[in-house]
Amino acid sequence: MKKFKKYILVPVVLFASVFVMQAQTSSVEANVKEFDVNGIQVLLKSSPKEVVSVSLYIKGGTANYSKEQEGIENFALNLALSGGTTSMDKIAFSNAVNKIGARIGANSDYDFSRINLTCVKQFWDDSWNLYADAILNPAFDEEEYTLLKAKLIAAAKQTASNPDNQLRNLAMANVFKGKNYEKIANGTETSIPKITLDNLKDYYKNLLGKKRIFIVVAGAVSQKDITSKIAASFASLPEGTSPKVEEPTQITEATNFIEDRDIATNYIRGYMMAPKMDSKEGVAMMIAMSILRDRLFVEIRTKRGLSYAPSSFYATGIVNSPYNAVYVSTIDPKASIKVMVDEIDKLRSVGYTSKELTDVKQSFLTTHYMGLETMSSQSANLGLSELKGNWQMAEEFANIVNDITLEDINSAIKEYSDVISWTYLGKKDMINEEDFLQPKKLTDQNIKD
Repeated sequence: MKKFKKYILVPVVLFASVFVMQAQTSSVEANVKEFDVNGIQVLLKSSPKEVVSVSLYIKGGTANYSKEQEGIENFALNLALSGGTTSMDKIAFSNAVNKIGARIGANSDYDFSRINLTCVKQFWDDSWNLYADAILNPAFDEEEYTLLKAKLIAAAKQTASNPDNQLRNLAMANVFKGKNYEKIANGTETSIPKITLDNLKDYYKNLLGKKRIFIVVAGAVSQKDITSKIAASFASLPEGTSPKVEEPTQITEATNFIEDRDIATNYIRGYMMAPKMDSKEGVAMMIAMSILRDRLFVEIRTKRGLSYAPSSFYATGIVNSPYNAVYVSTIDPKASIKVMVDEIDKLRSVGYTSKELTDVKQSFLTTHYMGLETMSSQSANLGLSELKGNWQMAEEFANIVNDITLEDINSAIKEYSDVISWTYLGKKDMINEEDFLQPKKLTDQNIKD
């Protein structure tokens, strides 16, 4: 069994008690098996539910292509799944999938891509055959390529026009300039038109290798069954190459960025460093940022009416260079930034309260377990945990949360909130560089004060 190193959180809602949750954790963990099929890592989570979820993960994400090619992996995967196969045209394939109620799709992110199947157990064999056929024998139809390219360009334009989406992309480019996280996984209106059908065919051909993929299955499926299916379908895949791993980015100096846009509401993100999910510290950081979110809601929305939905969070979906973020959309950016910095300063010097920690633990546990309600959410939970180093962290989340102490969260906020890189989208004349204040660096003396 792998060494217990990493942890993960999946969002959710409410169960009865912490004791019931912990009992379920042990029961669920016993139903997860890890094994190898012809060089392909497989995670199987057994369940009596008559729904099966399969996810084929492709490691690397934006590390797999250049800035000029951003969006090519998302383009290639979606074309492979939407254009039919070498034995079935698009309409015939779509009809076959719909007839048995299966869902096949793909998505790409900063650190990975995923090809998904969700089906009912009754049609498991037929669903798997269609899923494997789509992955292994895509038609890469030229007409479908033209249609999909137009859709992706339109989606990219819509993203750029949406302030929240554009703010996220600007913030990533600001903090991770010149790094893989600067790339936009879904592509841009500039990059997508340059990607040819031949580009997609070549890229896809070299993407699926045993060193770069693993498969997660959740549902009423036996190890013998899934082993047989994977061996028959994917044994002939090449070894391929391992994904490139970039040195983690350290946010040690503030890099502030302002994009002038004449909009009624101004949008702001501040990024700070965060620990990786390879220790208890990562979970402590998530809890610390969750409590900060509640504090910002009270101070910015309830008391001052500066914003409808201020927030703070630990970026749980990021694998290589995790970060903390504070966010606000507001008509008064100066006042909002000051409140956020003041609250962080207060936490760094005074700390959280025992009651805040107790309350958020209950919320984390209920959220975690309600997030495992579907088979697709369970496979996603396992998959993201494995990407971060060990799937067992997902299964042990309740125990990890219960072990977090007040000292853990106070230590985390002090360690990782001394530098904030700000990104601003809005009216430029409403803010200046001096408004991007930073939390005070802590010393032994001012902690005592």
